[in-house]
Amino acid sequence: VDDVPADTIARRFRYDVALVSTLKDLEEDIMEGLRERGLDDSTCTSGFTVVIKESCDGMGDVSEKHGGGPAIPEKAVRFSFTVMSITVQAEGEEEAVTIFQEPKPNSELSCRPLCLMFVDESDHEMLTAILGPVVAERRAMKESRLILSIGGLLRSFRFYFRGTGYDEKMVREMEGLEASGSTYICTLCDSTRVEASQNMVLHSVTRSHEENLERYELWRTNPFSESAEELRDRVKGVSAKPFMETQLTLDALHCDIGNATEFYKIFQDEIGEMYMKNNPTREERRGWRSALDKQLRKKMKLKPVMRMNGNYARRLMTREAVEVVCELVPSEERRKALRELMELYLQMKPVWRSTCPAKDCPDQLCRYSYNSQCFAELLSTTFKYRYDGKITNYLHKTLAHVP
Repeated sequence: VDDVPADTIARRFRYDVALVSTLKDLEEDIMEGLRERGLDDSTCTSGFTVVIKESCDGMGDVSEKHGGGPAIPEKAVRFSFTVMSITVQAEGEEEAVTIFQEPKPNSELSCRPLCLMFVDESDHEMLTAILGPVVAERRAMKESRLILSIGGLLRSFRFYFRGTGYDEKMVREMEGLEASGSTYICTLCDSTRVEASQNMVLHSVTRSHEENLERYELWRTNPFSESAEELRDRVKGVSAKPFMETQLTLDALHCDIGNATEFYKIFQDEIGEMYMKNNPTREERRGWRSALDKQLRKKMKLKPVMRMNGNYARRLMTREAVEVVCELVPSEERRKALRELMELYLQMKPVWRSTCPAKDCPDQLCRYSYNSQCFAELLSTTFKYRYDGKITNYLHKTLAHVP
């Protein structure tokens, strides 16, 4: 982007142009797929369906560490897409046949940037101003067909867009929900934090983009002339206009990180035998934390981190780490409970880490609901001191929504 004027804050491709160039890149794979499926490519000119996964995330701090470039925000956001699969429904056939499936859908190599912006992802006005045209193009393409020459013949493609590559913060922003500290803790159901801590497992997925739009209308017009509190309860925390449709998913990395943070705190509380005390001083708590950090560093070579990250989370959530922590836990009964908690967690984790759980870990998938019930049972009895009326967003999702 050398030839760009200095005050540009975003660069983007036109969405349809980007899709055309992507399909041309996949031309050989498409032809190969048709041949492998024994389809006569001269009869397959229409009925192609392409599923696109869309992703958008902040890229953190991209400031120049020295040098006096133009004055732009120090943060960047990237909107990108991945071709997940291409299917074709040959004329006269009942079933659509998959002719291309992205083998590594979560790899950065299959991810195609559509728009790069110098914007802070929390700056809603700026973000929506820049992504507005992207949304408009996407809406136009949902209804229309693309006709493109592949393998020397004109073929007609239709696109399905699935916005699944968003973390919770971005989903809340795009879908008009309150920020993640809200009492409405979930982007998938209407549960409040208190409800979620009392009933940990039984919640069905209820939110959707359409419903969010309807609720925003209620919020805007307040047809029943309710007070702010009643109105907010009616719309379950939808208080801004949903901007872009996202698909309800669970973000595995942040699930890892959120739950590891939670376990890290449980470990501290268990070292300090929190279940017997009512409110320890900050000094005491600091002592427990440094004991935990020291032990993890000594036995597992885990250096303390300022903010939990993916690598630390993966190292912390292991049987080995629990054994190391148990050395500092005075009571045998509590050690048993901690081991059991981690054991259940390790049974659950592969299910939401895997791209294809039914294929990769069918047994854990079958047992998931049972395991999450046992896990919730443990939390609400043995670890009741932590989960009385409160629970973190991702722990709620892990227990209630993965199944």
